[in-house]
Amino acid sequence: MDGYIARKTKNISKAGAIFDSVADFIFIIIMLFIMIPIIDISFWVQLWLINIAMVKGTSLLIGFVKYRSLAFLHTYMNKATGALLFTFPLLYNGLGIAITAFLLCSIASIAAVEELVINLISKELSYNIKSIFSR
Repeated sequence: MDGYIARKTKNISKAGAIFDSVADFIFIIIMLFIMIPIIDISFWVQLWLINIAMVKGTSLLIGFVKYRSLAFLHTYMNKATGALLFTFPLLYNGLGIAITAFLLCSIASIAAVEELVINLISKELSYNIKSIFSR
């Protein structure tokens, strides 16, 4: 919501975009460290999460080498992943861990691969690119 409000009030900046992404990244890491020990997550989910993290890490590394900046992209799929993470407790209570994990990991995988491909093929860094199809 903070990015949406910043754009609507014309209070956007490159530093704000980076800070927003770093804050989201920290939120995800904290949530994983808190939730994984509490919830009995299957081994396949743990492996899937590790693979997503490796793709995201590779994308960040490529973006940093290529653009000399943290290349967190604000794609629709990344926003969808963030929204699902935010609603994780509700989804977990309503659907159970298996369905919630499959849904969340599927969307996060698509988002991670899309971000990696964008960073690989783009000539310049565009934080607010909406999708790979909007290039």
